[in-house]
Amino acid sequence: MLADVVQHLMCPICGRPLALETKALRCLAAHSFDIARQGYANLLSGNARPGTADTPEMVKARDDFLGAGHFAPLTRLLGERATDGLEHGAVVLDAGAGTGHYLRAVLDSTPGTVGLALDISKHAARRAARAHPRIGAVVADVWRPLPVRDAAMDAIINVFAPRNPPEFQRVLKPGGALYAVTPSSHHLGLLVRALGLLSVDDRKDQRIDAALAGRFALEVRENLEVEARMSRGEVATLVGMGPSAHHVSAEDLAKRLAALPEPVTVPLSFVLSTYRRIE
Repeated sequence: MLADVVQHLMCPICGRPLALETKALRCLAAHSFDIARQGYANLLSGNARPGTADTPEMVKARDDFLGAGHFAPLTRLLGERATDGLEHGAVVLDAGAGTGHYLRAVLDSTPGTVGLALDISKHAARRAARAHPRIGAVVADVWRPLPVRDAAMDAIINVFAPRNPPEFQRVLKPGGALYAVTPSSHHLGLLVRALGLLSVDDRKDQRIDAALAGRFALEVRENLEVEARMSRGEVATLVGMGPSAHHVSAEDLAKRLAALPEPVTVPLSFVLSTYRRIE
């Protein structure tokens, strides 16, 4: 709930602490931000643009797909790694949280830990706010200054989402960890070409390391390779929940899906990189 995380938030306009009121968050300078009836707060400042925020359809697709357990091995691995060293009362930021699926797994593994789900999509924040009793959900832009106080977070998880190295370093406590999950170039295998999906380049991890250099040190990198058997409908849901949803038309996707066998074996390839904040 927002009451659990409000002490760690700050006004996106003036940087002052925020206080929780009945239907809003308000700072001492009287900047006010509404709390939706679903329980999330919108901290996008007036000049911020939602851009390519996930649509209701994309959010539903992600919720359905993850709920079916296709990414369960990744969820378990991240839950195990991100809870390492966390103590009762620790606060975990999920930057680009989506539906709160992965943050929920972390909180389930660490009683007493609190989660802050941050996403630019209000549709995602709506679901994240209900994902776990100890999640506070906020609409905010990961690319911009985060509405989070300095050194307030014990850990950050970042799953298939943008990264903001200066802000991640600022809001993370000294010695805190950043857990970044990305797809590898092997992710989805031949489906990438068959369905016209966006591909992942072979040097993605090196580019992330370079972007974080000087602020975070790579501690360990793990590869997770699994396979999942999916129906064509489940493959369509997988495509619909990711960035390719913005680039493949529904008509074109339907034609390409029809040419696939059913069920289809889909290779899933993930990289979990653990970084430590440089003091």
